[in-house]
Amino acid sequence: MIGKLEACLEWGGIRKDVILLILSGAALLCSIMGVQPAGVNLAWVAVILCGIPIILEAVIGLMTAFDIKADVLVSLALIASLITGEYFAAGEVAFIMQIGALLEEITVARARSGIEKLVSLTPQTARRLRDGAEESVPAEQVREGDLLRVLPGEMIPADGVITTGVTSVDQSVMTGESIPVDKNPGDEVRSGTINQYGAFEMKASCDGGDSSMQRMIRLVQSADADKAKIVSLADRWATWIVVTALTAAALTFLVTGEIIRSVTILVVFCPCALVLATPTAIMAAIGNLTGHGVLVRQGDALERMAQVKRIAFDKTGTLTCGKPQVTAVRSFLPGMEEETLYAYAAAAESCSEHPLGKAVQAGYMEKYGRELPEAEDFSMLPGMGIRAKVDGRTLTAGNLKFMEECGAWSADGLPCGTKTPERERELTDDCLRKGCTIIYVALDGKAAGFLALSDTLREDAPAMVEAIRALGITPVLLTGDRAEAAGYMAERAGIREVRAGCLPQDKMDAVSGSMEQGEPVCMVGDGVNDAPALKKAHVGIAMGGVGSDIAIEAADMALIRDDISAIPYTAALSRKMMRTIRLNIAFSMTLNFAAILLAITGALSPVWGALVHNAGSVVVILNSALLMKWRKKV
Repeated sequence: MIGKLEACLEWGGIRKDVILLILSGAALLCSIMGVQPAGVNLAWVAVILCGIPIILEAVIGLMTAFDIKADVLVSLALIASLITGEYFAAGEVAFIMQIGALLEEITVARARSGIEKLVSLTPQTARRLRDGAEESVPAEQVREGDLLRVLPGEMIPADGVITTGVTSVDQSVMTGESIPVDKNPGDEVRSGTINQYGAFEMKASCDGGDSSMQRMIRLVQSADADKAKIVSLADRWATWIVVTALTAAALTFLVTGEIIRSVTILVVFCPCALVLATPTAIMAAIGNLTGHGVLVRQGDALERMAQVKRIAFDKTGTLTCGKPQVTAVRSFLPGMEEETLYAYAAAAESCSEHPLGKAVQAGYMEKYGRELPEAEDFSMLPGMGIRAKVDGRTLTAGNLKFMEECGAWSADGLPCGTKTPERERELTDDCLRKGCTIIYVALDGKAAGFLALSDTLREDAPAMVEAIRALGITPVLLTGDRAEAAGYMAERAGIREVRAGCLPQDKMDAVSGSMEQGEPVCMVGDGVNDAPALKKAHVGIAMGGVGSDIAIEAADMALIRDDISAIPYTAALSRKMMRTIRLNIAFSMTLNFAAILLAITGALSPVWGALVHNAGSVVVILNSALLMKWRKKV
């Protein structure tokens, strides 16, 4: 409740700032048009609403910590402009600075909302068993050693070990695996994952407050706090600029005795062009990327992207499409075509609620689009497989253990009743090496063949990886999936560095390790399990289409159309943006120093000084605007 109240206050403050900026902008527009009710220049509205907070902040910073930032220089420019009667210039400076402050406030509010969404995913209640009776308790009250019951469709409330029952668990929230994992007594389960079907009982291995999901929330919070805030260039150089401006103004007064020359120096040293150098280029680059389906959520993300040396990818849903699909069908029975075996299996699986069964049925209809045979006497053994009658024949399909119990396969994976069992096993082993999940099929108790399911690599993944390498960036694969599946997909995508079996902590540690070695990392992911690494990374990019809300909120950017080819384009544009920013800064500083020399000699009056100051800002804006049309094939 306290967190929600704080969020409301934050957004309330942002709405107030927006209203003040609207009023200030309208007042400045009236000032340009010469509207002066009762002889008062309406630029004073912007000075009062936007300028006074800047001056107060500068004074407080100087008085409490002697902290010299851009606001000190802006305050000097404001006061100097007012002294010389340049009211519009004073209001303009204050207005620009407050826009930057508003963007920063919005960024902070968005970052906090991501953590709140992650908290909403935590299990709320648990079914605890005591003395044979079941009681519902808050998940945080679960203690190590408690016996818990989990029903189909429920979220597992704590980490633990299954004691009775078999099921299939959707672990994508923690590992990113697209295919549910079958679980039997003795297998570990984690909090936050979903029990697909089949009730089971489990023994908690830790307290509810120390579960996997709770630890991941703490990881996201700590990673968010650890990420250093990039200081704006204006703030970084503010001390030297202030000292230079004051020294030049003081020396000029001492030598010439003319206060007007000193005031002119402070006016032309107003850092508007310097302050605009970065945000205008960033806004133009953001507009460019929006047209390419990239949503930039953090204002300084592109500055950081230009520094990236390594890009780490999640596998499932990022490099791959994120959905299991039938990639191979093999028939072992003479005279039975693979399409017929596929149709029989799809007919039986049409009665199943298992995600793999639905994938089999959907795959057959997509490929052939023909009516399936009728399936009768359907039965399911959770965690094992299915049995049904199709066209008068008894079909069984499931994992190797189930086929062994049915007598169709041996424990070492050899199909029984076939003429060349070693050859058939080679086919299954080849699919297993590629990380596929195998559904073994038997007809009337004899090994009939198998269906291989796996995730599929995005078509543009290899070209994208090659484009990243061309930019001098190293691609890396970080996935919670099995080593076989990770290695196969990495090889096809052209990625040489692979880490498989990664939990959220492992991904974050891998990112931290690279950054500690001086190699800034960009993390690309789509799942809740990627959120800590997305937060910790120098830059986080989330898949906006298939990605979870938590991943998107944790990231600095999101790919709206899940077009991963936009990643190398973003990296190239960010480097172009930084070159534009440096050019803007060089121009603005050169113009300022030239104007100072003219002001010292008396060749530049305060009025012309204000014009030079505004002209410099216009040139910076126009140069930044060129980024809107920048294109590069990568």
